[in-house]
Parts: sequence; structure tokens; C-alpha cells
Amino acid sequence: MQSRIMVDPLICHGKPVIKNTRVIVADVLDLLEAGKTFDEIIKNYFPIITREDIAACIHFANEMIQTEDIHIVNAEA
Repeated sequence: MQSRIMVDPLICHGKPVIKNTRVIVADVLDLLEAGKTFDEIIKNYFPIITREDIAACIHFANEMIQTEDIHIVNAEA
């Protein structure tokens, strides 16, 4: 899955993209959050990607969350 996502500072300002495209992972995730299906995303937004690319975006986001350290700040302090 990870081989489908790449980060290059010279492509889309270093944002994670689907490999060999300029389709930003966050844009795909935004469409999924808005309730779009894999097929709608491909047909109406990014016909150059595949269902596997969309699944790779989800996998990438999941890995990022699992490895992220979350620091809770006490708002009352």
C-alpha cells in the first residue's frame, strides 16, 4: 500500500500524493468524509486513480494516526 503514496518536496509542496499523480491524499480523504464513494471519486473527480489508490490513502492516514504522539494540553493552566 505505501508504495502508492509518495512525498516529494517538489510535488504539491511536499504534501502526500498518490504516486505518479498530483492527487493529494488529503483531497481524497475530504471526498470520503463528504460521503463520496470510491466509484464517485474516480468517475467525478480523479479518473486517473484506482480503487486501490483510494484504499492506500485511507491506509496512509491510518498509519499516520497510529504513529502520531498526541499531547493533551490542560486548557485551565
